[in-house]
Amino acid sequence: MRLFGYARVSTSQQSLDVQMKALKAEGVRANRIFTDKVSGSHLNRDGLQMLRVKVEEGDVILVKKLDRLGPDTADMIQLIKEFDELGVAIRFLDDGISTEGTMGKMVVTILSAVAQAERQRILERTNEGRLEAKAKGVKFGRKPTVDKTRVRSLYEQGNRASEIARQLKIGRSTVYKVLALNE
Repeated sequence: MRLFGYARVSTSQQSLDVQMKALKAEGVRANRIFTDKVSGSHLNRDGLQMLRVKVEEGDVILVKKLDRLGPDTADMIQLIKEFDELGVAIRFLDDGISTEGTMGKMVVTILSAVAQAERQRILERTNEGRLEAKAKGVKFGRKPTVDKTRVRSLYEQGNRASEIARQLKIGRSTVYKVLALNE
C-alpha cells in the first residue's frame, strides 16, 4: 500500500501549506502529493489528472477535507467510483472518513451532498446580501473611468481642482493627474 496525497485551493493567491503539512504528517512523501490551484468545479485539473495516472490497486489517497477533492456531489461520486474501480481508497483526514468498505462509500456520498447544499446556502446568502446592499445604494464593480475631456473643460472654464473633484465625484489628485497629462 502506497500513500498519495491530494491538495487543492480555489485560487492561485491561496496557500496549500496547511494541507501539505497535514498530508506529510500522515506519512505521505512530498513526491506523492499532487496539487491544484484552481476551482474544483471541473475534474480536468492537472494535479488530479496526474494522481489518476499514478495510483494503482491497493493505494490510498489522503485528502485533508471532503470539499478539496471536488465541490460537486456528482463529481465526487464519479471520482470515488473511478478510484474504487481501480482498487484505490480515499481517506478524508479532517472528516475522519474513508471510502474503504460499503459504509465508508455511503457516508462519503451523504457528506458530499451535505457539503454541496451548504455551499449553495452560502451562495444564496451572499446574493441576498449583495441585493440588499445594492438596494441601500452600495455600488459594486470598478469605478467608472474619469471623463478627461470634462475635467479639462471645467478647468478651462476657471473651476479650481477641488470644485472639479466635487462636481465629478472624483479625488482632487485625479484632477491634477488629468491636468498634468495636458502639459
